[in-house]
Amino acid sequence: MKETTEQLFARAVDAIEAADILLTNEKTDIAAGRAYYAMFYIAEALLNEKGFQFGKHSNVLAAYGQHFAKTKELDPKFHRWLLTSFDQRQIGDYAFDPDIQTSVVLQMIEQAQEFLEAAKTYLGNE
Repeated sequence: MKETTEQLFARAVDAIEAADILLTNEKTDIAAGRAYYAMFYIAEALLNEKGFQFGKHSNVLAAYGQHFAKTKELDPKFHRWLLTSFDQRQIGDYAFDPDIQTSVVLQMIEQAQEFLEAAKTYLGNE
């Protein structure tokens, strides 16, 4: 595994932990952003292993869909989760009166953890 990939996985773990702490402190909107970033870092790590690096979130989301979801190298649900979490992050960061439910963020955190485990398993089997 490339060093950058390991660093991105470490950032994903940190983002999951931060999301959990923020959720515990009822900062749901900010926690949603951290949960999204965990999934974003995982997608970046997987793409990095294939030699891809992008500067924009939209490019990472699209490339992940093309190289992992469409090919079914990983379950397409992870791409759906990534896209949905991006939308929640947008609401949390930019809506005038965001009202992201605790249950939604809790689900995002669980999805990020599952995505991380699947990504590590995938790279371990390559």
